[in-house]
Order: sequence, then C-alpha cells, then structure tokens
Amino acid sequence: MKAQQTIVVLLAVSWQAHGQQPQRMVKAETTAAIAEQEDTGKKPQVSEVVTATTKTPVVNAMAKRAEAKLVEFPGPDGMKLHGFLYVPEGAGPFPALLWNHGSGKSPGWQPELAQFYTSQGFVFFIPHRHGQGRSASAGEYHVDAEKRCPSQPDPKACRVKFHELYNRDVVAAVEWLKQRPFVDSHRLVMSGVSYGGIQTILTAEKGLGIRGFVPFSPGAMSWANEKLRERLLEAVQNAGPPIFLLQAKGDYSIGPFLMLGVFLLGKGGLNSATLYPQFGSSNEEAHGAFAVTNAGIEIWKAEVLTFLNAAAPPQGTPSNPPQ
Repeated sequence: MKAQQTIVVLLAVSWQAHGQQPQRMVKAETTAAIAEQEDTGKKPQVSEVVTATTKTPVVNAMAKRAEAKLVEFPGPDGMKLHGFLYVPEGAGPFPALLWNHGSGKSPGWQPELAQFYTSQGFVFFIPHRHGQGRSASAGEYHVDAEKRCPSQPDPKACRVKFHELYNRDVVAAVEWLKQRPFVDSHRLVMSGVSYGGIQTILTAEKGLGIRGFVPFSPGAMSWANEKLRERLLEAVQNAGPPIFLLQAKGDYSIGPFLMLGVFLLGKGGLNSATLYPQFGSSNEEAHGAFAVTNAGIEIWKAEVLTFLNAAAPPQGTPSNPPQ
C-alpha cells in the first residue's frame, strides 16, 4: 500500500510541475506509423538531399527547413551502416543529438523531429541499425532474429541479448558522430523511442562521453518481459550521465515510468521522469506519435530543452561532467 501511495504522489508532482491536471490531449496529427515507417513516396538516394517538411513549425516559423543527407558510417564487424544527418545553418561546431529509432523495418528520416532540433541549433542524426531501413542489407532484421528465441532455453533472456547486440550499432554511430568537424563532441546527447528508448538506456549505462539521455516509452510494448525490465533497471541504476524518461498516458504500458521513472525521480541530480496526460486516441499515438510528431513535440519541448541545456551547456558554463 505504501508503494502505491508513493507512486500516486510522484505522479501528482509530475503533473503539477506542468500546471496540468490529467486530461485528454489533442489527437496527434499522425499515428505511431510515422515513428516506424519510412515515407512510401520518393526516397532519397545517397547523393540526394531531402527537404524535411513540417505542417506546423514548432519553434521558429521563419526558420529554414532542415535538410537530410543520407550518410554511410562504419559499423561493428565491418558492417556498412547508413543514416540520415541534419546540420543546422551556421559555422558550428554544434551540439548534436543522436536519435534511436523504433523497431519498424523502415524507420525513415523523422523530418518533424529534425526540424525541431535543428531550429534549436542541434545536429540531428538518425542512424539505421543493421537489418532496418537504409542499413537493411548490413545484417539480419532483429524482429526476424528474435523469431528463434522461442526455441531457446530462456526466450525472454534471448530477446534481451539481441538488444545488447544491436546496441553495438548505436555505439558505432556515436563514435562516427563525434568525429564530424561540425559537431561539438563535448555536447552530445541521445534520445529515442520504444525499441530506440531501450537502446538509449543501454547506451546511458556505457556513457561514451554523452552528456544526457532522453528515452521515450522504453520497452512499453515489451514490458511483460521481466528479463527486459530487470536489465533496464540495472542500466538506469548504473548510468552515470543523467536520464530524463518520458511517457504519455494511453501508451501500451506505463510500466517504464512506474519502475524506471520512479527510480530516476529518486536518483537525484538532473535525473528525471514525466508521465504526461493522455495523448491521442490510441496506444500507438500515445506511444510513438507523442515522441515524433509536432503535436507531441509541442507538449514536451520545453521540458526536454531545459534538460538538454542543463546536461550539455555551452562551453564555459558550469556543467554536468561527461561520464
């Protein structure tokens, strides 16, 4: 009973911090398919530049649209991986945010997120892990690989091992991003949603010189897997850099907030978590669209930017040392 009361108090504090009461949010402009699927229209080739479009610019209506460039970077075991890179206007070096996509086979290039972050002066990089999107030919798609898990002695632990395996791609992407001359390697941050939220937390445990981590709905669709829950809690406990975990009510499960978020709220420092009121009209909208569409960005942008600016402030400002 005491644990339940504690959770209720923490939820109340989280909502009060926004001056909000639990309420139904405006339906997202698009569904979580935006988080998981690539545009079915014309897709950019390596040599092309894609103009990101947004229906409702979130920060600066006069800001020039961000442009995506398809890039190649070295992955583990000699893999050639690809991703989309956005660089803001100006001389740099710029702070950079690496975005970890979800489990969909075609992750796309997330133009609305890119427009938001580049308008704030961040380089925005979305690497595609092997088996997915523009890195499909580099190796096996994790969803296909996990189909072998039921035949293993511990199927749930097997799935966790694949998360660890694919995290090597994320580490490779971080190392490549650090070496870009227009990136301030002392101001790297990371975010991601769903499967990418899991990848974000696993990377937080490693540190890698990244200053702050923002996972959205990490593992919400797989929360019944107690081995995954245990591994994520372990990673959150071990992480040196601060983590800010976000979820919206209506997600497939709010277990990530109730376990990981509550732990982060008690961990101290810049660590934090927020469970926002109901978003959209479906689990998919509250899960993915909340993280990647303008409708969701408008809700969480102020709190995320406050966290990122505190975790990775400009040089010469008192800061959180890299771990």
